[in-house]
Amino acid sequence: MISTTDFRKGLRMSIDGQPYIIVDFQHARTAQRRANVWTKLKNLKTGQVLEKTFSAGESFDEPDFAERIMQYLYADNEGYHFMDSATYEQSFLSEDQVGDNKWYLQENIEFKILYFAGQPINIDMPSSVVLKVTESEPGVKGDSVSNLTKNAKLETGLVVKVPLFIKEGESIKVDTRTGEYIERA
Repeated sequence: MISTTDFRKGLRMSIDGQPYIIVDFQHARTAQRRANVWTKLKNLKTGQVLEKTFSAGESFDEPDFAERIMQYLYADNEGYHFMDSATYEQSFLSEDQVGDNKWYLQENIEFKILYFAGQPINIDMPSSVVLKVTESEPGVKGDSVSNLTKNAKLETGLVVKVPLFIKEGESIKVDTRTGEYIERA
């Protein structure tokens, strides 16, 4: 059982048969009233964010979550296909379930897939990925006064701002939460 005293950011829980993750929470107590816990929850299936208040001490059943490491195979009109390397079982995630994570998916790379009630619902992305630069304008000497960055197109199609010294063919590390350049890899 999960209680409101167990709440923390990133806690996964099930409410009314729907999978949620706690984005933010706050304990609130007013004089001569029962304590409440205000939460901001994100639905893992739909991405919808809602605010909900629970009474302190309220408890919930343990959710039926499971994580499996799966290899990304390919994308087609239906969505994104993954395979369990141990059992060769394939799973499928739709465009909505993958969302902006599509810019960081590389073939034959393993990712954690979150399952709820036996169905894949979401990808747990690492905080950063290494991607190769496929297109980049050449950095011109003397441009550094007005413009310290330039656009670079990566192997997945993502366009990021990079420093002038980054050239085509180089690999860079990109933050998956913000989509920004971190460093040369």
